[in-house]
Amino acid sequence: MRFKHTNRPGFLLGFIDFFTAGLFFLLYMPFGGLQKELEYILGHKVRPYWKAYLLGIPTLFIYTLVWMANIAEELKTKAEEMHLEGPHTSWKHMFWWNMLGCLCFGPMIATRRFFCTLNKTESELNLQGERKNRFAE
Repeated sequence: MRFKHTNRPGFLLGFIDFFTAGLFFLLYMPFGGLQKELEYILGHKVRPYWKAYLLGIPTLFIYTLVWMANIAEELKTKAEEMHLEGPHTSWKHMFWWNMLGCLCFGPMIATRRFFCTLNKTESELNLQGERKNRFAE
């Protein structure tokens, strides 16, 4: 799989998502291709964001936050397996910046690091695919 979006502006996406109370990612995850990319990188199906969002409503979005933090931890593990330079996203980084930093720029900081890790991972996978294609020729 060739990744087209390896330079997503995480802080801006976090800013938009914060001020739309998570509604932005309801559209961005499926239509921006993020859901499929995460599933490919992590190697398994990921619960769709809309389900996590709906399950988050009665829990004041704690469920949604834990869902995202779990994906962040899996992405960190993948980045470390690929020996990519950090800092990487993580469960703690995603959860605590969103919880304790929700009155300031915490969610944007957490989303920025998440997308930095995702961008690095996708760029490296693109490079590995190019190397593999060169050897095949």
